[in-house]
Amino acid sequence: MEVAKSPRLGFNSLNLHSVGEEEDLSSSVFSDLSDSTGCEEHTQKARRFSGTFRSSPRASPAAPLSGWSPSDSAALYGVPGWGADYFTVDESSGTLLVKPDGENGPALDLYQLTQSLQAQGVRAPMLFRFLPIVGHRIEKLNAAFRAALDRFEYQGAYRGVFPVKANHDKALIQAIVDYGEPYGFGLEVGSKAELVMVMSQLAGRPAGTNLVCNGYKDSEYMELVLHCRELGMNAMVVMEQYSELDMLLAAARRLGVRPSIGIRAKLTTRHNGHWGSTSGDKAKFGLRAREIVAVVNRLGEEGMLDCLNLLHFHVGSQITNIRMVKEVMREASFLYAELVQMGAAMSYIDCGGGLAVDYDGSFTDSAASMAYTLQHYANDVVSAVQEVCIQRSIAPPTIITESGRALASHHSVLVFDVLTTPECLEEKREEQEEVVESIEIRDDKPLTKQLRAAARSGKGTFLLMTFKEVFENITADASALREAFNDASYFKDEAVRAFKLGVLSLEERAQVDMMFDAACERIREVAREHDLPLPDALRPDAALPHTKMYHVNLSVFRSAVDSWAIQQLFPIVPIHRLGEEPTVPAMLADLTCDSDGKVDKFINPKGGEPLPALPLHPLRHGDKYFLALFLTGVYQEVMGSVHNMFGSLNTVVVGRQPGAPAGVGVEVHVAADEGTPAAMNGELPHGGPPEPWMQLGAVLLLHPCLPADSATTSSATSPSSCSLCSMAGVEADSGSAAGAVEGPAPAGSNARAGGGGGSGSPLVALVGAEGYAVQAVVHGETIGEVLSRANHSAGDMLARVGAAVAAAVGRGDMPAATADRLLGTYTERMAGYTYMSAP
Repeated sequence: MEVAKSPRLGFNSLNLHSVGEEEDLSSSVFSDLSDSTGCEEHTQKARRFSGTFRSSPRASPAAPLSGWSPSDSAALYGVPGWGADYFTVDESSGTLLVKPDGENGPALDLYQLTQSLQAQGVRAPMLFRFLPIVGHRIEKLNAAFRAALDRFEYQGAYRGVFPVKANHDKALIQAIVDYGEPYGFGLEVGSKAELVMVMSQLAGRPAGTNLVCNGYKDSEYMELVLHCRELGMNAMVVMEQYSELDMLLAAARRLGVRPSIGIRAKLTTRHNGHWGSTSGDKAKFGLRAREIVAVVNRLGEEGMLDCLNLLHFHVGSQITNIRMVKEVMREASFLYAELVQMGAAMSYIDCGGGLAVDYDGSFTDSAASMAYTLQHYANDVVSAVQEVCIQRSIAPPTIITESGRALASHHSVLVFDVLTTPECLEEKREEQEEVVESIEIRDDKPLTKQLRAAARSGKGTFLLMTFKEVFENITADASALREAFNDASYFKDEAVRAFKLGVLSLEERAQVDMMFDAACERIREVAREHDLPLPDALRPDAALPHTKMYHVNLSVFRSAVDSWAIQQLFPIVPIHRLGEEPTVPAMLADLTCDSDGKVDKFINPKGGEPLPALPLHPLRHGDKYFLALFLTGVYQEVMGSVHNMFGSLNTVVVGRQPGAPAGVGVEVHVAADEGTPAAMNGELPHGGPPEPWMQLGAVLLLHPCLPADSATTSSATSPSSCSLCSMAGVEADSGSAAGAVEGPAPAGSNARAGGGGGSGSPLVALVGAEGYAVQAVVHGETIGEVLSRANHSAGDMLARVGAAVAAAVGRGDMPAATADRLLGTYTERMAGYTYMSAP
């Protein structure tokens, strides 16, 4: 029987559509996901890339699928689930939209905003802070508790606090205080440094703002808490250990201030997630029953039982199942009632954190999700306290929660570009095509004779011939695709064994590898064209040795440390080209030299095990490809390291601007800032006669803000933004445009108009939707600033390089022009961004 042969592999015939080539997608609206027919179609398409959809029935071959739409991408990446109404896909442009005020608010085009900022010299990676999202989250949290209070006729109040350990950023903390003021929203601290910062944020605010003070404490900490009370804040110091009570009482006597005291209890209830160890008998902090009784007795002896006002507990972060909330609230509520009946003037019960975030959008009790709503959470907290208060006939307390993830995770979006170039992928495909074409199977001779002749020529020739026979007989049938992949895998393994025995050359082994990749490409192409399921091993939910590696302009250790440290899952989505079908199963490798610097586990929109590959688009010549990492608003920034000395990111702060006109395209203008960034550790030699190494013709060392030779550098740093000029105490030449720069920073440069890592430069900008504006850009750290963290002096380093250059020029080993370029480049790079520039 003659087996039908498929046409030979066309490596450039993937038939992908660009956004401009797509058919009209306006009729395919987001609501299609709720329609049975539309949902089934999205499921069929997504099944080709994600095993989460493989339980769905296959479409009938007689019902061909329509073209890929942005709604298909939204379903594939789970945006409707984890997006929580803040993130959607634009049906017309195929770009990612941000809605800072939720579902009914205006939308910002994240891709357009990124492009505009890049044109103004703000380089990727960049971190966006959408502060109105924080305000919306505070409104939703308070609305949920307000509804619960009304439903259960609870006579107490709700007053939330934000744990600043989740993210210390100034813009975020100010936004929380501002947005939270109408709700009496407060803050929680866990260290002296945090307390010092929060004192300045709450000073002058309405009297009685709640400030919960946790963490390990010394006498200095205690004094600061009492000073907060003198400033009118309702600062409550929580006893984490019994020994802290003596320090607090001594400080109170010394300052003549009566404290408000809380007790952190070690409850027996705990959950089984990663953070469950923060509760239970083995919790890091908290008092056991006998210690709580001892505190009550001691305060009674001191005549200060009226100062005991708060019960605090914490069952752990990211509670995924609401049952755990019910159990812990019941235990804590009875403990609160006991303290009241022991004579303490209790008025607050602090439930700690735990309110989860649905990272994968599956609405399940998997570690990356949550199987309840915000309203369910509020109802269970309020009802549990109410029930015990009724049973014990005590007044209901003010309920406090310390929600960090639930408030701030969504506000932060990290946008980064892919560094892998399409040339690399295309060269690989061209090599594969050459290998495929070079292996000839003649139609006028029996295949058996040709294989025998190949076997006589050697093991490698035989393997390549049999591989080619498998390749040419890949047909549009699900069973045939599975068999073809099994055969290809066998021949690849056989080649490895032959190489180990010394009967296969390195070149032949490379050719077998290319044949294997070509066969896999062909199998994917046939499956895509005929809507056939991929072999299990070729799905992104399988461990794929042949998954593409996309290198990205990012440090996992700096910006997504939990992804590495505790395998936390974060949604990652392209912010454009979402009207095209993603056909490349990929893993992401970051810039660091560490093998752990990668992302190889991705959210599973249906819950369960994470996916080991992310469907992405093929790269294009001349087009940058942007991805975004979502829900990183807590812990990632404060815990990120400087592995490989990658510093902080360029940060774009977007806030509300009432009265801004609607319908304006995204337009960003970076305003000049006359301030100079903080000096790095150390100084350049200055004052008095110039040193010999400074007598070179290379004025660039003295004036590093001048443009370097275009042959060695890609951009110039503006004079007002040069850290080294300030550090060296050197004024730019009058002919070198010293002083503030008017207009935007040069495209492609890392203009540091606001200083390193601290201050931000103002923007006169509209971002394309009514009510929003880019309020500031806080520029990321320079190389010199990151080096100073490790006690390196930028001045000393420049001096040593300069001395070496001067010596080389003096010996005649280096021309003066070369010295100029070298010193100029070295100086400019010291003041440059730590991440990669555009190719």
